[in-house]
Amino acid sequence: MTVQTLPDTLLLGSINEPLWIEFDRRFGHHSMTNTHYHKSYEIYYLYSGERNFFIGDSVHHVHPGDIVLIDSDVVHKTSGLSEPNHVRVVLHFGEAFFNGISQEDIDLLLAPFHDGHPLIRLNLQERMHVEELLGSLLTELNEHPPGYQLHIRNMAIELMLFTTRHIRKRKTLPNIELTPVQQKVTDIIRHINLHYREPLHLDDIANHFYISKGHLCRVFKEVTGFGFTQYINITRVKEAENLLRETNWSITQVSEHCGFENFSHFGRVFKKLSGLSPRTYRKERP
Repeated sequence: MTVQTLPDTLLLGSINEPLWIEFDRRFGHHSMTNTHYHKSYEIYYLYSGERNFFIGDSVHHVHPGDIVLIDSDVVHKTSGLSEPNHVRVVLHFGEAFFNGISQEDIDLLLAPFHDGHPLIRLNLQERMHVEELLGSLLTELNEHPPGYQLHIRNMAIELMLFTTRHIRKRKTLPNIELTPVQQKVTDIIRHINLHYREPLHLDDIANHFYISKGHLCRVFKEVTGFGFTQYINITRVKEAENLLRETNWSITQVSEHCGFENFSHFGRVFKKLSGLSPRTYRKERP
């Protein structure tokens, strides 16, 4: 079965399960609308179309045959370019996926996610191999023969192992040249990531980077897919989630540490982005 003969959508699992897979054939212009970061590790493969991929503090132009690797807890978002349609598959690996695998092998499989270069640009031979692996996986997902989940798991591990070996042997990185606008936005993002605990006002940021407020908001949205204030809130809430899980700080202390001007504003923004109040999040999340 080829990718052309697959249904427009195939799904396995959910974000809270050890392995979550999404295959989509999308028509028209499509951009992610929701806040996006998660504890799972993500492999994104683009069959056709073109995508703009914002990851952490960098922008990547993704072409057919590219693999994108998203580390755990990294903010990312895709948006469309001039070509309206695209076909992609995404695999999410939760921590439980690696149960029963030795720590040495876990470290090996996860190494590409920590490499700092999330884009893998394949040659034709490599692309054919990856699409053979994915084709086998997706065919099993579509047809559900006996033992299909075991086969899917094996193909998913094969894909991770391929990325690890590819990263280790590649001598050059994809040639990623940022436009002046993309570079300016990247500098602003890095400034936010360093100073999110401090007051960050649009006027001050615009003056600091010698750009008008209107232009800053417009190009920030175009490059990242996020609004300026939205991105600041996401960065602060992500850190607040970590502190609520990993410390015994009071919620007020967490709010202040993450740069929120007052407790009530923190509560509203946190619930909007995480779906839970800070207190409930601390009780329910491991």
